[in-house]
Amino acid sequence: MDRKGSAVWRGTIREGTGSVSTESGTLAAAPYSFTSRFEHGAGTNPEELLGAAHAGCFSMAFSGQLSAAKLAPEIIETTATVTVEKLPDGFAITKVHLAVNASVPGADRAQVEQLAANAKAGCPVSKLFNTEITMALTLAV
Repeated sequence: MDRKGSAVWRGTIREGTGSVSTESGTLAAAPYSFTSRFEHGAGTNPEELLGAAHAGCFSMAFSGQLSAAKLAPEIIETTATVTVEKLPDGFAITKVHLAVNASVPGADRAQVEQLAANAKAGCPVSKLFNTEITMALTLAV
């Protein structure tokens, strides 16, 4: 299975502009720029797209772990915070934090925490990152 994303950039790093798109068309020519990436300008940036991808991947993996354990989640809400820092050798993603709110009626907290840890480690996007990934789980049972 192959999935495609694409980008177009025009101009210099500071004054230029770009757009990103997905093969499915869900994201079509979404604008990004130096200010949307390194300041707080309008548009998207690669790191927030990685955060959305990681949150979506983890949420599905967590649901899969719960389902395999015969638990039925009502809702899983995940926010992935991707931290970018300037290091001596350039910019790097230095960590990702998953903030997870889940409602799993009748579940045992310790079991759900273990299943969440399994999902964090096993999600394909987690495996992509070469950085520390932390998680905070808020659980309603």
